[in-house]
Amino acid sequence: MAGEIHVEEGPFGPEVRPEGAAVEQTVLYLHGDPRLAGTPQDAVPTARELARHTGYAVVCARYRLRFPEALEDVYAAWQHCRDRGPAALAGKRLGGALAAGLLLRLRDEGAAPPSCAVLSSPVLDFTLDASSLLLNAAADRTLDAEALSVRAAAYAGTTPRSQPLLSPLHGNLHGLPPIQLHAAGTEMLLDDTLSLATRAAHSGVEVDMRIYEDSSAQGLRQLEATAAFLRAWCSTGLATPQRS
Repeated sequence: MAGEIHVEEGPFGPEVRPEGAAVEQTVLYLHGDPRLAGTPQDAVPTARELARHTGYAVVCARYRLRFPEALEDVYAAWQHCRDRGPAALAGKRLGGALAAGLLLRLRDEGAAPPSCAVLSSPVLDFTLDASSLLLNAAADRTLDAEALSVRAAAYAGTTPRSQPLLSPLHGNLHGLPPIQLHAAGTEMLLDDTLSLATRAAHSGVEVDMRIYEDSSAQGLRQLEATAAFLRAWCSTGLATPQRS
């Protein structure tokens, strides 16, 4: 575990890294909150802990809150990270949607993929027709269905809601790197995570899915699992992780 952590503003957002240590890997972290908003500064506390637990640098990317401009922004940030050497990808909520969309774009372009990707409570289908939106509406205190619908419409703009780079659940998932998924069993977007895990696994993608009792349990336990997943897959860059 790394010691002191340094934070500075980079060309694409805050950059977090262990102080005085050689960094072998960079993680591009895409922020998000229940309102499909937020700023990269919101992600800095999480980035600090990821850097501390992994010894990797973490770039918290800025992106515009509309599609497809958001994907263009994170694509540019990805190129910045990849130019440094091996890199992984992580995203939360809307950032999870962008991370998954970026995986599809990189795959379609024949570009080198991330070592792995971690998606936390991602929004993966902007058609918003998942059953869990209704079934978990009373249990999920982090999200309002009406507000989600309004914000999703504003973000998607004129893009068809089933366009795969916007809604990765509607895309071809073959050939993606290992993916770890986190979600609370009580969240309204639970079906997005479950569906991606099922479809990705059927497409031959290595999937590690963690479902927690509620958002509090997720907050307490997700970080350690994320760090372990990143260390396992980023340590070799091969098709199988390095096991301890």
